[in-house]
Amino acid sequence: MFVAQWFSGRLIFRKGDVVPGSHRQFFFIVLLSLIFASVHIPLFSQTGSESDTTNNIIVSDTLADMGINDTVSGKKDENFVLDTKIDYKSFDEIHFAINERKVFLYHKAEIVYGDISLKADYIEIDFSNNQVFAHGLPDSTGTIKGTPVFTESGQSFEAEKIKYNFDNKKGFIQHVITQDGEGYLHGEKIKKLPDGRINVFHGKYTTCNLKNPHYEFRYTKAQVIPNNKIVSGPAYMVIEGVPVPLFIPFGLFPNKTGQRSGLIVPSFGESANRGFYLEGGGYYWGINDYLDLTLTGDIFTSGSWAVRPTLRYAKRYRFHGSFDFNYARNILGDRDSPDKQIKKDFSIRWSHSQDPKARPNSRFSANVYIVTSDFNDYNLTNTQAYLSNTFQSSISYQTNFNNKMFLSINGNHQQNTRDNSVSISLPSVTFNTKQIYPFRRKNPVGKQRWYENINLQYTFTGNNRISTYDSLLFKPGWEKELLYGAKNDVPVSVSMRVLKYLTFTTAGRFSGKWYPFTIRKNWVNDTLYNENDTIYGFVKTDTVYAFSAARQFSLSAGLSTRLYGMYQFKKGPVVAIRHVLTPNVAFSYHPDFGSDFWGYWHDYQYDAEGNTRPYSIFEGTLFGGPPNGKSGMVSFSLVNNIEMKVRARKDTVTGTKKIVLIDNFTIGSGYDIARDSLNWNPLRLSGRTRILKRLDIMYSGLFDPYAVDSAGRTINEFEWNVNHKLFRMTNTTWTFGLNLRISQSDFKKNKTKKKGQDAGEDQEILKQYSRHELNDVLDNPELYIDWSNPWSLSIAYNLRFSNTPRYMYYEHENVRSVVNSIGIMGDVNITPKWKVQFRTGYDFEMKKFSFTSIDIYRDLHCWEMYFNWVPMGPRKSWNFGINVKAAILRDLKYNRKKDFRDSYR
Repeated sequence: MFVAQWFSGRLIFRKGDVVPGSHRQFFFIVLLSLIFASVHIPLFSQTGSESDTTNNIIVSDTLADMGINDTVSGKKDENFVLDTKIDYKSFDEIHFAINERKVFLYHKAEIVYGDISLKADYIEIDFSNNQVFAHGLPDSTGTIKGTPVFTESGQSFEAEKIKYNFDNKKGFIQHVITQDGEGYLHGEKIKKLPDGRINVFHGKYTTCNLKNPHYEFRYTKAQVIPNNKIVSGPAYMVIEGVPVPLFIPFGLFPNKTGQRSGLIVPSFGESANRGFYLEGGGYYWGINDYLDLTLTGDIFTSGSWAVRPTLRYAKRYRFHGSFDFNYARNILGDRDSPDKQIKKDFSIRWSHSQDPKARPNSRFSANVYIVTSDFNDYNLTNTQAYLSNTFQSSISYQTNFNNKMFLSINGNHQQNTRDNSVSISLPSVTFNTKQIYPFRRKNPVGKQRWYENINLQYTFTGNNRISTYDSLLFKPGWEKELLYGAKNDVPVSVSMRVLKYLTFTTAGRFSGKWYPFTIRKNWVNDTLYNENDTIYGFVKTDTVYAFSAARQFSLSAGLSTRLYGMYQFKKGPVVAIRHVLTPNVAFSYHPDFGSDFWGYWHDYQYDAEGNTRPYSIFEGTLFGGPPNGKSGMVSFSLVNNIEMKVRARKDTVTGTKKIVLIDNFTIGSGYDIARDSLNWNPLRLSGRTRILKRLDIMYSGLFDPYAVDSAGRTINEFEWNVNHKLFRMTNTTWTFGLNLRISQSDFKKNKTKKKGQDAGEDQEILKQYSRHELNDVLDNPELYIDWSNPWSLSIAYNLRFSNTPRYMYYEHENVRSVVNSIGIMGDVNITPKWKVQFRTGYDFEMKKFSFTSIDIYRDLHCWEMYFNWVPMGPRKSWNFGINVKAAILRDLKYNRKKDFRDSYR
């Protein structure tokens, strides 16, 4: 509300009452006039004289030539048209000078017109000359507050004074600071021209967001071309107000939004073993809105080189992905030495993700990671890749047909760089149906019948697989290692309640396997000679290439229930202890597929004495063949779970909490009624528990009821009859795992975060990185520095003890295997701007340290400094650098290093 009164020829509105009706029309006319204040002063506009073109940039030598003066007046245009609504407000007063045709807004004044906004403590509108003038006002201490802030289309800048003409679109700004992208532009005086260009006098450019930046590039004159670039005259660098001997004849700072193609400046230096080098140089090509390509590489004077193209693609609401290829040629030793080694290595990474909404009924995804065995040893990679020796890849396509039938086509790759083994499955096809209830009524009435629970399902699996070594892959004869086949499975089952508390399940399974070949083994009496021995006869294996089918079936039945026991305490911290006992009894049967009726198993002679043994004609095939011998197995198990309920003050709902004492302690064995001897299976024990939510303990044991002979072979005599023991231990394994992670937040009283807070914090973290930096952070988590956490410590301890007795000639020998290692990771903020990270580990059995690194970081506001040190091991190296944080000036840096390929001392 405002109160109106005349004072010194002015109509003044102050807080307290409504605007009088007789003046509302004039006030409305005043507001309509504000439409002409289309204050179009974007920072990055095209600059120069009115006759200049975009490509004809003129940097004048004098203020007069540049048009830097406070005159913005011109011929008044009477043809104004109101095309949008004007919003206005003033916290304190609004003055109308009727004779002078001016309006004055005081204290937190704001004018909004479309996407244009002007805020200041003082705004003066002159309708005689169609001009607006704004500046700040002094507070009680004399400090200027409320300086003008101009915003248009999301871009804003702050200045001490702003003068703007509505007609000719000219503006004059004093002491302006504005941000565009990651850069900040400071100007003592700025003149905006009608064509949108801006002339700047006595300015500076920086990526520091302080009013007095830590560093800047100073220049006398410059022109700003909107959404293109900033061009300046001679410029020099200033750090903390001190000029440094870094001078450039002209400045060119890009301010174009969106994709920008351009060169990537390499880092340079000298390596002790590889000579002078250029690393990381290349070119970025923004092909279009959906595709870009980054090509970088390294070159050394020793002859080593590397190239790394990266292709990224994205289609909103459809898919996104990237393809990375690295190829390196490393020369070990003197390039002119005959003893030199040349390592040619490569890596391929392809990731593809489809938006679930793009095609709800089908999905294609890819996660491919293929490397040569020596790639991570001789090339710069992240720590996770270096410490891994197993790499996996998968390409998959899934679809369904009316949610009743499902098809999956996959390609898989597994690689171990330690033993150079490779396994590839391509393609792997799986087709299966939804569970079918053939006897279930469409419109059931009354209680469901037991036979209505009978269900069946069909699954087809086809696969091509090769397992070999990377040095033999795709070499002549590699196709002989290729295995391929298909399998059909039809399981039929039904489950029902018996005597209310028992669950009875019976099932049958039919399986058919298809192969393009089988094998035959025969004894050959020919004599073979070699360098060391003479062999009189040998077993010859022939491959018969013809379609063959292996069919088998089995029947099973099972009965299970649950028993509960509880003991309650009337006093003390423990409320109750509950024991859940789950007994299971099962029976399974399959006939003797080794009989002559089936023809799957044959006998062959394996020595000159005429001894024979059976073999399967499907030996070595992809899915194997039916088993030999009849089986009628009765198995049983007993699963135990023990929980304790204790009183908890923190739980305000129930006042108690559960603690698991024993989790799935299982006792199991079996008896095969179809065997003629050794009917009992070994006794199996297993279980696990967790103590204080940190320490995991797991146990497994295998105990055989039968004794062994002098050669260590199991005989059909109970251990009790021979050694008066119920069981003979064949294996026991204890595993202890301690995973402890503590940080400053664990000691705060209020550790509970609101829902969604973590996701919001993650988004704020990701906003700190540019588009290119974000990929680096996701691929290399160690690049991210969390300054918000004062300290953290992670300890992973692993102790595994395995004992496998060996019996030979009545002598008992325990073969023990022990794994005893610890890993420690942590970080600490020495000060709010200094952080130290460390990582190490120790193998107590090998008596060796694992990968160890120490990283020191210093936050210098708009700069950062780091030191990475690996003091020992194959990756022994150090790296020091200081650079600007902003990606736009990422090449403004200093770096010194000795990487692991230099073998520094």
